[in-house]
Amino acid sequence: MKIAILSRNPNLYSTKRLYQAIQAAGHEALIVNHSVCDLIIEQEGPSIIYKGEKLTNVDAIIPRVGASVTFYGTAVVRQFELMGTFSAVNSQAIVRSRDKLRSLQILSKAGLGMPKTAFTNFSKGGEKQLIEHVGGAPLIIKLLEGTQGLGVVLAETKKAGQSVIEAFHGLRARIIVQEFIKEAKGADIRAFVVNGKVVGAMKRQGAEGEFRSNLHRGGKATIIKLSRAERQAALGAAKALGLDIAGVDMLQSARGPLILEVNSSPGLEGIEKATGIDIAAEIIKFIEEGVQKKSPKRAAEQ
Repeated sequence: MKIAILSRNPNLYSTKRLYQAIQAAGHEALIVNHSVCDLIIEQEGPSIIYKGEKLTNVDAIIPRVGASVTFYGTAVVRQFELMGTFSAVNSQAIVRSRDKLRSLQILSKAGLGMPKTAFTNFSKGGEKQLIEHVGGAPLIIKLLEGTQGLGVVLAETKKAGQSVIEAFHGLRARIIVQEFIKEAKGADIRAFVVNGKVVGAMKRQGAEGEFRSNLHRGGKATIIKLSRAERQAALGAAKALGLDIAGVDMLQSARGPLILEVNSSPGLEGIEKATGIDIAAEIIKFIEEGVQKKSPKRAAEQ
């Protein structure tokens, strides 16, 4: 098979590991910078031009679409899907997961545990109500477009929370206000889901004095065995958002696992190094199964 990794940076750990795993499985690997693909839409059908040539005979793609290029990246993924190419992550599921508010609404509808969350439309004077909705201070305030722990503020008091919310609203920045889970103690869990199974899990502990556990913020990761409830929560979240590959971030709380976020393009470095599991190989196995189901005759010819 010919498998293309949609990535803007071939030197990233995740891109390199997937490339190696494709080759190790005996397939042809290709790295495509989705941000410079040209999409041709005509009566003869959709096609993609990359570096002056038409991309053909690509059996499967692995989208590694960054948050800053979600619109164009998902358009490229959708074009491949329309051309009959199997995608490890569905284009619409990527869009769904990238919208934090929408994804939380879907998870809530599915009855999954999560911190109390509130959202408002820049309502002046409504800051106190927002804070009350999530149980008062301390509370977490997040930019809807933030990634890797950026745009996340811990407000220790109601007054501080009001000031931060007013400031963000003054900038016309979209935010959500969330309940602070004290018993999590600055740690969270990342469960890596592939094809309806949790293939690896790690616990990330924030640096001293840091409430955010992101590895980009200096957090440390260790392997963890998930409880049955944590495993079910991770699988339920991925299923609700339609993601066959997902990184599900959860907090351990007194009332069970609480889902923070579901990542449609989870990094491999932290999870592979913490667990020692070859996550990239698990992704390629899933793609082999997916292509086989989509086109048995074509897959058999490879």
